[in-house]
Formats: sequence, C-alpha cells, structure tokens
Amino acid sequence: MAYRSFSLIPALSNHLLSDRFNQIDNLFSRLTGESPVADTPAYNLLQKDKEHYEMTVSVPGYTQDELDISVLNNQLTLSGKPKVEETEVNEEKEGIKWLHKGIRKSAFSLSFNLEHRITIQQANLDKGLLTLQFTYDIPEQEKPQKIAIGVQNKSGCVLEHNAA
Repeated sequence: MAYRSFSLIPALSNHLLSDRFNQIDNLFSRLTGESPVADTPAYNLLQKDKEHYEMTVSVPGYTQDELDISVLNNQLTLSGKPKVEETEVNEEKEGIKWLHKGIRKSAFSLSFNLEHRITIQQANLDKGLLTLQFTYDIPEQEKPQKIAIGVQNKSGCVLEHNAA
C-alpha cells in the first residue's frame, strides 16, 4: 500500500531522478517479490480555484463495483480489486492465447493523508479515469478581511469636497 501525504503545495519533480527511482524500485521488486511502488496508478491533481480541487486517477478497465473510495480518520484510500471476468475463462476454453498483455489490471491501493478541511464532494468514473472533486474549506475568521480607511480632520469631522 502506497501512503502519500496530500498537500496543496506542488511537488518538485526531476525526470532523471524519477527514472532512476523507477529502475531501482523495479530491481528491488524483482529481488523481494513485492509489487513495485511505481505500479500504483498514475494521478493528476488540479487546482481549479482557491477552494476547489480535482484529482484524476488512471484506472483503465476498472468498473465502478471494482473500485472503492473511503475516508477514515482523515485518510483517503482508493483501492481497486479486479474480478475474474467471464471472457478470460471463455478464452482459456477456446484456446485463445495472449501474445502481449500490456494493460495490466491488478489490485492496487492508494492512500493520502488529508487535512481536516478537505472534503470530497463527488467521484465519477469515465473512460478509465476516476475523478474526485473536493473542496478546501477555509473558515471565515481565517480569510483575509478588507478594512475601510476613513479620513478625518483635526476636529474629528469628516471632510467633504463639493465640485462646483
């Protein structure tokens, strides 16, 4: 299970370093037999405005009943568990063999620690993309406030200017 801290501050990435990380991750996975961290689904995070955000997770081939989204103790967990499809069983009976199967559909779990002010508004699955809409609620006392500035003369009266 991959744990990630969910921050509204964008992370810096370096393709050279991330490629090296993926290579090392794959090497250790082959040695230990565990699935690589890089095999977790890719995701995008978009800031629509100051309070509205959108996360899109790539889940090709998954249906709604194979995906689970839950929030417990400010931890968002996205998981997928594929069902054995009848077509795979039929293919084995008919002698159909895969020559290359590049789109893998394996179980996954992604976890993000959320701040207490983040609330998930809705989730949609369309064309292999799971989209989560959420808001970052800022209390009124923490929002910036404008203070009006008035001008007074020494006697305490407000001066007015009349155009003739």
